[in-house]
Amino acid sequence: MFWLFNMGKWLLEEAAELLYPTRCCFCHRFTGKNIPVCKNCQPKYPDLSREAQCRILRRDVKSYSPLRYEGNVREALLRYKFSSVTAYARIFAGYMTQCLDEHGITCDVVTWVPLSRKRYRRRGFDQAQLLAKKLAAQEGWPLERLLKKTRDTRAQSGLKSREQRQANAAGAYGIIHPERAAGKDVLLVDDIVTSGATLQECARILKLAGAKSVTAVTVASRTGD
Repeated sequence: MFWLFNMGKWLLEEAAELLYPTRCCFCHRFTGKNIPVCKNCQPKYPDLSREAQCRILRRDVKSYSPLRYEGNVREALLRYKFSSVTAYARIFAGYMTQCLDEHGITCDVVTWVPLSRKRYRRRGFDQAQLLAKKLAAQEGWPLERLLKKTRDTRAQSGLKSREQRQANAAGAYGIIHPERAAGKDVLLVDDIVTSGATLQECARILKLAGAKSVTAVTVASRTGD
């Protein structure tokens, strides 16, 4: 019976590949089964230098990102978030893991920047939570839901100035389990960092709950905002 199960699983995978052939995560060209990044794109990423991968968001909080939020990376993240291409989470988490390892970053617990209930219902999944789950599994680190969105806010991408983004994020997050953050080195996961206002606000809440330190990691970074 076991071989029948494996045969059925193989047939389903082959049918899925036939109907929905694998495309490169970045350039979206057809690649081949189980090849998420094509041979042309592999040498291009990560596309941020080691020095540029680290940003200081506030005096005691750094953010790390392996990719630059533009071009094919931007298009890939938009497909991930708004077209529900959730298979990209494992690929993105791999780049994040590589970045953290190269910078010697470790933690006691992994958490993420949560969506509001309204946006979660509309999207059907929390993109940062899925990234955090994949990253934690790859690194072997504990995963905890420590934060909640206390009010629905405008999308940060629709706000132009740093001041608008900071005002939009202020007071929008709360702590769920302060005892699970207290005394811990927390890794905070999100998909993109622009001005850093959201990550700074979440880090502030975690620090108020007693976190020993907060380090952020995102898939991509967009500077100049």
